[in-house]
Amino acid sequence: MLTITALTPPESLAATTPSTSAPLRVGLVQHRWHEDQGDLYTELSEGIAAAAKLGASVVFLPELTLSRYPASSPADDNPGRQAEDLLTGPTLAFAAKAAAENQVLVHASLYERSEAEDGLGFNTAILVAPGGELLGRTRKLHIPVTAGYYEDTYFRGGPSEDAYPVHEALGAKFGLPTCWDEWFPEVARAYSLAGAQVLVYPTAIGSEPDHPDFDTQPLWQQVIVGNGIANGTFMVVPNRHGSEGLITFYGSSFISDPYGRILVQAPRDESAVLVADLDLQHREDWLALFPFLATRRPDTYSALTAPVKTAGAN
Repeated sequence: MLTITALTPPESLAATTPSTSAPLRVGLVQHRWHEDQGDLYTELSEGIAAAAKLGASVVFLPELTLSRYPASSPADDNPGRQAEDLLTGPTLAFAAKAAAENQVLVHASLYERSEAEDGLGFNTAILVAPGGELLGRTRKLHIPVTAGYYEDTYFRGGPSEDAYPVHEALGAKFGLPTCWDEWFPEVARAYSLAGAQVLVYPTAIGSEPDHPDFDTQPLWQQVIVGNGIANGTFMVVPNRHGSEGLITFYGSSFISDPYGRILVQAPRDESAVLVADLDLQHREDWLALFPFLATRRPDTYSALTAPVKTAGAN
């Protein structure tokens, strides 16, 4: 498996004093889905082990880690039959085993079962410790409704209460939103205001069935990097690659810093392990020079929370 590293943080362009923070070494695995479960587990396990051997203390995995992407076609009347129990299902078990074997934190994503009558579940990100403890769970808030990504027929949005939880581990503060959330500036801003230094977006994105000649990869990357700049956050974005029927996922997983620099990036069509050192002081340096959070005008933002007018509404 291809390995790409950036094991020394670049210079902090806005620093006025030397950094006193020890770098946080993080890893990311870009994989493709395998119909054979053994092959899938092997690829992910080898990627996690490779990142751990390079010194990563936490490894991040793509959206719906152990699943074929389900939403390229609309769901039938019982979408939740594909969902799993959070605490007893295969994803937490896999993450806990990998975390224990490699003595690292492991982040993964799953289709979480809900008991709601409509059969919809949650698209959930988790962070697991080497001892098997569940350190964090965050449910995807924004659900796409577009051709090839009919996720509204599978998932319900996460709850509005405690919608942007920040999980503290390894001396860092992490936010764990998911995929479609990465397009919304409000998400990155809310996490930044809550103190998150590193945002992790497990992702499954690729081609557009109704627009086969439109490559959205550059736009996808630019908006995430831009949200990181505007909020002083590192962005960790593990995507999958390969064809799964109607969708060809375009990989291109990356890690960026608060200055908008791409520290490491995977190719579009190959499995890869990315490992990078993050100097968390860069967030403070940048937001001291450009104090976006301190100069906000919340008194002018009421339109952001107004109900959305849909077609045909008065």
